[in-house]
Amino acid sequence: MIQAFTFARAPHIYFGAGSFSKIDKLLNAQVKTVLVITGSRSFRATAKWNEFRETLSKRAITFHDIMVSGEPSPGLVDSTVAKFRDKTVDMVLSIGGGSAIDAGKAISAMLVQPGSVVDYLEGVGSGVRHSGNKVPFIAVPTTAGTGSEATKNAVLSRVGANGFKKSLRHDNFVPDAAVIDPELMLSCPPPVTAACGMDAFTQLLESYVSTKANPMTDALAWSGLGFIRDSLVEAYRNGSHNIESRTGMAYAAHMSGLTLANAGLGIVHGIASAVGGYFDISHGVICGTLIGPATRLTVKKLETLGAAGEPFLKKYAAVGSLLSGSDNDDIYRSCDLLVQKIGEWAEMLHIPPLKEFTIPVSDREKIIDGSDNKNNPVALDRDDIHELLES
Repeated sequence: MIQAFTFARAPHIYFGAGSFSKIDKLLNAQVKTVLVITGSRSFRATAKWNEFRETLSKRAITFHDIMVSGEPSPGLVDSTVAKFRDKTVDMVLSIGGGSAIDAGKAISAMLVQPGSVVDYLEGVGSGVRHSGNKVPFIAVPTTAGTGSEATKNAVLSRVGANGFKKSLRHDNFVPDAAVIDPELMLSCPPPVTAACGMDAFTQLLESYVSTKANPMTDALAWSGLGFIRDSLVEAYRNGSHNIESRTGMAYAAHMSGLTLANAGLGIVHGIASAVGGYFDISHGVICGTLIGPATRLTVKKLETLGAAGEPFLKKYAAVGSLLSGSDNDDIYRSCDLLVQKIGEWAEMLHIPPLKEFTIPVSDREKIIDGSDNKNNPVALDRDDIHELLES
């Protein structure tokens, strides 16, 4: 029997090659001033950036723009809001990867809200509830990874010894529109394509096997996983001119945003938030290097649970069969194929292991303290997470 569930609203979606042209339609007659948030590199180097600016100029729309380099911090949000809070901003428009979209999402929410964004962050704030009011916000992803254009939270990071990676969240923060144009992703460099792609895959897999999954999120995650299978490696190898693979990854990433917003995620993201708060390491790289060992360990723990673990093992096995192209009826063999495929992808995409980054052994306990199982299909204790980090 289908258990009761809820599903958060999705943005108005404009999907497909060439859909960036829809921006002109979305900037209606009431929009006189736009705050544009972009990443620091790829989109600004394309002809579409100049075309976009010309469009705004022809429409006599005043626009201000800021660049986001790396994952957005509360300081970036606060300083931007302080600069524009007393000015009229009719719309915030983010064009970039997950960092640019999260920054724009938080800025649009704080332009009409008093105080620092830190006050409203989950887990570290002062417990003040955000009203949900915001400046209208449009998200235009130029990478296929976080699916932030579909979610209701903005992830902000303060990196360092006392760092954190926490969300500003409200149902109203879902973008008013998401313009997903794979043509904007053609210039995404291979290493970024790889890291973002593994993030999208991790989100799809973790939401599919989540304890909060439901038939609706399962259907969306399964659809996205099929496109990951067909598009991930090709987008990495030939993404600069292969619009089909970019389209497949754009769709998969968007599905991952919808499913994570409604089914939650698992141990990989539970650890990644802690690691990302303390160390300046790409979120997609953290996910890409952890998802294989985490899947292997979770499956191993589920196998000890007997009948209680079987529903989740069947899900892992189904994904293993999907990705490997095998019709094997052996659940355990199919789970092995899944772990094997993840390892192959990590190697083909040159995802660096965590040992290549300077993470002192003395900080592992701090990482474990900051990690959680979220909606992992089986609870992992401290020893399990230590084993996972070690592997």
